[in-house]
Amino acid sequence: MVAGLRLFTARSEDGASGTPVLDTDNGEELMHVEPNVSIVLGNRPPDSPGTLYITTKQVVWLSDTSRTKGYSVDFLSVSLHAVSRHPEAFESPCIYTQIDTGDEEDGSESHDSESSDTLDLSKITEMRLIPSDPTPLDTLFQIFCECAELNPEPIEDEEEEHNWIFSPDQLGASIDESEWNDLQIPFTIGYSNGDNDLARSVLELQINDQRFEDAEEMETGNFNNFHQ
Repeated sequence: MVAGLRLFTARSEDGASGTPVLDTDNGEELMHVEPNVSIVLGNRPPDSPGTLYITTKQVVWLSDTSRTKGYSVDFLSVSLHAVSRHPEAFESPCIYTQIDTGDEEDGSESHDSESSDTLDLSKITEMRLIPSDPTPLDTLFQIFCECAELNPEPIEDEEEEHNWIFSPDQLGASIDESEWNDLQIPFTIGYSNGDNDLARSVLELQINDQRFEDAEEMETGNFNNFHQ
């Protein structure tokens, strides 16, 4: 399930601003801490610098001036990340990320909500992380890549196990093989992890084999008739 950007307020009592409380019971580990990082959400102005925490599961930014201000996004929701240094793209070098919100609405509506006075985190589709010193950008990017690899997208419809070729008897249906064609036979006959091309190829092979046998029988019959 896509979570998108969300508020993060779970801080420990360490230091003046605290550190994020991690889900260590489920194996979450802290990978990197980068101080003096500003954050830009959508087209809104930058927030005052805070501290960036990158874990094995999520990206967390915590304000240094307010313990109630913080944001996080799971790596599963980060659909793209890149280093941005071109001034025409953004005025400051930064880590640019695109966030999957699971919202299929028109992108212009998300754009409007990002620039409005009322911050709706569920509509934020872009986030920029701006270190005061751009030197660690490449390091941050590499850590983003490593953590993204630790969080591959889940495979959908795992309950479907149509991974092999099934005969008509196994399908439990009474099918007249003489009437098989690629419009009448469901793709489950040759379905392999959603590969419809494989299904069509297997089906065509079965049809061609049958036609070959029919043609062979016809030739044999014609040959016998000729000699009679």
